[in-house]
Amino acid sequence: MLRHTLTIARFTLLEGLRARFFRVAGFVLLLALAGALFAGELALTESGRIRATLLAALLRPATIFLLSLYIIGSMAREFNDKGAELILALDLTRASYVLGKFIGFALLGTALAFIAGLLALIFAPITPVALWSISLLLEIWLVAALSLFCAISFIQVVPAASLALGFYLLARNISTIQLLGSSPVLNTHSFSHQAMTGLVDVIALVLPHLDKFTQSAWLGGYPIAWSILAPLLVQSVLCIALLTGAAMFDFYRKNF
Repeated sequence: MLRHTLTIARFTLLEGLRARFFRVAGFVLLLALAGALFAGELALTESGRIRATLLAALLRPATIFLLSLYIIGSMAREFNDKGAELILALDLTRASYVLGKFIGFALLGTALAFIAGLLALIFAPITPVALWSISLLLEIWLVAALSLFCAISFIQVVPAASLALGFYLLARNISTIQLLGSSPVLNTHSFSHQAMTGLVDVIALVLPHLDKFTQSAWLGGYPIAWSILAPLLVQSVLCIALLTGAAMFDFYRKNF
């Protein structure tokens, strides 16, 4: 099983290289760098800090959405071209296929996080850049598992991308939604308000708090320590395991 899994991962990685994924990603990341340089020129003071913070704010969504869209598009093309059926006709388990795909996509995401970290080194010291890059890597792996699950569940690009985007945005803003729900200007004693806040709290227990990941302020001089990565690692491992398991379960249910 391990040999089959690694073979699928290898060919998934090669597909990304041959599809010119990194050319597109490199162009987008260079645009983000250019935007940060331009913003720094407009700043009257603290131009270096502004460049670093803005670059982090641009690199994070650029890497996340590039990889997510590539995963969903690649899986949809493979299903539509009957490539998955051909692979599964071989002596290969569906679990090996899903794990191999995830590992291959995770390797692509690792390269993206490394490139983003190199760009961030232009404006920030190595220690906060290292923390920021590791956090970005964990977030990319989590989104890779989410995108793979959505691609397997829906097959079509639009619904899969919509679910992945909705999940990501909700996980990014769940803490803000909870904060708004506890605002003193609201009628917090009404039944409807308590029901909604209770529902939001339950959702917050399930979702990863992505607003704690890869914060732009880390590159802008905000004091951080290595211990900040521990809860992020726990959330990432749990969510990746859950999403990968759900993708396998749904894949086994499909008839090819």
